[in-house]
Amino acid sequence: MGNFMNYAIPKDMENYLSFYGFHFNKSLCENAVSKMTYKDKTTGKEKKIEPIKMEELKSLLEKHKVVVEDNEWYDALYLANSAKAYYLGNSLEDEEHLAKYIDDTLCDVDGYDGMIFIRFLADCGGKGEAIFWDMFL
Repeated sequence: MGNFMNYAIPKDMENYLSFYGFHFNKSLCENAVSKMTYKDKTTGKEKKIEPIKMEELKSLLEKHKVVVEDNEWYDALYLANSAKAYYLGNSLEDEEHLAKYIDDTLCDVDGYDGMIFIRFLADCGGKGEAIFWDMFL
């Protein structure tokens, strides 16, 4: 794990990855979700989302028969909140379609282990947002 896509990675990130691999843990997921916003259609202003909680997600996915691997629950929670912020009520018309989106993304046949997490890393890099990995161990 000494490099990430041919780049040297910081020691604290390497430490995080040694525990969680390319997956969210509870702390990092909660931190990422706490920054999510959406554009309020009535006011046009940016607002923080009301996050989906883990219990809600488990209930939603169980209702729609979506199975999540043990090490992917926080990836699924991040994905659910991200989809809520950007797609729910638009291209994802309701919670059933949200559940299907989560299932499709987690089970993408061209996907790879850690895909949601790596996309998060790319977003942080694109926005110039630093991740202080030692906060999430």
